[in-house]
Amino acid sequence: MIINDQLTLLRLHGMQRTWQALTETRQHLDISFCDGLEMLLQAEDAERDNRRSDRLLKQAGFRYQASLEELNYASVRALDKQLVAQLATGDYIRSGTSVLITGSTGCGKSYLACALGYSACAHGHRVAYFNMQKLLMRCKIARAEGQSSKFFDSIRRKDLLIIDDFGLVPVEAQHRIDLMEIIEDRHGRAATIIASQLPVSTWFEVIGEESIADAILDRLVHTSHRIELKGDSLRKKR
Repeated sequence: MIINDQLTLLRLHGMQRTWQALTETRQHLDISFCDGLEMLLQAEDAERDNRRSDRLLKQAGFRYQASLEELNYASVRALDKQLVAQLATGDYIRSGTSVLITGSTGCGKSYLACALGYSACAHGHRVAYFNMQKLLMRCKIARAEGQSSKFFDSIRRKDLLIIDDFGLVPVEAQHRIDLMEIIEDRHGRAATIIASQLPVSTWFEVIGEESIADAILDRLVHTSHRIELKGDSLRKKR
């Protein structure tokens, strides 16, 4: 029990649980020192990865608990399984590439965005999820409290930013400037996922002011991955 107690005291919880399991089943008597040590180190490494992933998930604030493995690839939805597999590697995050997800109400845009976010957290990436209205409200509050620089810095440091429900609320003059700052900070440096009911061809009008709309869309659209979901609302089938 001395080893078990020491591992607990040192907060090596993965090693402690594995050592306890080995001693309870007496497997520690049948393995070499090197094999046992390797097993304990692997257990601790996995434990720390899991804790980090759990912490990242909590900080992200996802709308849905989602998984890429549970996506619906029915042909009517026009969801490219090969593209999703490519995105699952996280290369788009490391290259700072945007992902634009569009489709009608209830077709699974938010779920897909969250599933990509969950996958990113599992790979150790820092993620933030907002719907458009809440993001703009947070920007407004941060400006009112004199904390805008701190808030924008916190967004900039995220490896992946997910903006959901883009285009459902009017974009006011200050909102355009805030959105431009966010997108400019991330362009080519960090990834952004935007999910919207509206086709990308209408986003210029949604943003409103010509020069700002041009600048935002130029940074988002040209090098992005595009996913246009089809089919009826999945909510009707539940």
